[in-house]
Amino acid sequence: MSRTSSFRTAYDEVLGMWPGPVEAVLLPTPYGATRVNSCGPADAPPLVLLPGGGATSTVWGACAAAGLARTHRMHAVDLVGDPGLSVPAPGRPVRATGDLVGWLDVVLDGLGGRRPVALGGHSYGAWIAAHYAAADGGRRSARLDRLVLLDPTQVFAGLRPGYVLRALPVLARPTPERIRSFLAWETRGAPLDPAWLRLQDETAGFPAVRPVTGPRPDPTALGELPVHVLFAGRARCHDAARAARAARGVLPGARVDVLPGLSHHALPLTAAPEIARLLDAQGLSAPSPHRP
Repeated sequence: MSRTSSFRTAYDEVLGMWPGPVEAVLLPTPYGATRVNSCGPADAPPLVLLPGGGATSTVWGACAAAGLARTHRMHAVDLVGDPGLSVPAPGRPVRATGDLVGWLDVVLDGLGGRRPVALGGHSYGAWIAAHYAAADGGRRSARLDRLVLLDPTQVFAGLRPGYVLRALPVLARPTPERIRSFLAWETRGAPLDPAWLRLQDETAGFPAVRPVTGPRPDPTALGELPVHVLFAGRARCHDAARAARAARGVLPGARVDVLPGLSHHALPLTAAPEIARLLDAQGLSAPSPHRP
């Protein structure tokens, strides 16, 4: 079995665990065809979700099963250039934050574009979502109902040097063994879904693409946009309590929570019920349960 077919088999296995029917589309964009997996009632509030780097859109299945697919029309996106079923355009790579913003504009257009959406992201996906909301002085915030950042990296705090050192071999030359070792270290041995782990093994077969990097997004550009930030209390990538304090300092109107006992990479899997509750239509107005 080729790397491509084995990846597709693993991808479809995880996607097959999602609740209810899943509508899969390839949306054309200047940077390539973007795969979006959608589920939930067609007339429910739209929720667009961006995964962390290398995680694929299928990582949101646990959240869908925990209730999001009942209360929202979920649109989970494979990032162009990352492992997944999006197809990058030849000779048109995503190189800068402006490219990411333009790409996401077109994706939202393809998903309907008329109704404001809740935009959420995890890790690197949260960095992209925050940059989108803050781009051009926050003018795109009119397209958003709210912004949800799940353990965002490089938004309110930098990465710990020790985390970067452990991640570099995986980024430079990924292998299934290196991926599993890194995930076991970062999650502190938390039990992870076997099908999702097999899919992570298969991501090693993708060409290494340097992720877009840049400055932190400007939180002052978010204006009155409702923002919810959720940190993983045991994340190794940054100090969750310090990052939460920084988030509250620059976004005094935002809801900022820290979930104790959870790691960064496992957050969408192991905290799915809590994430679903917080992403519910009433989640932003509920009291914060954890404020270290």
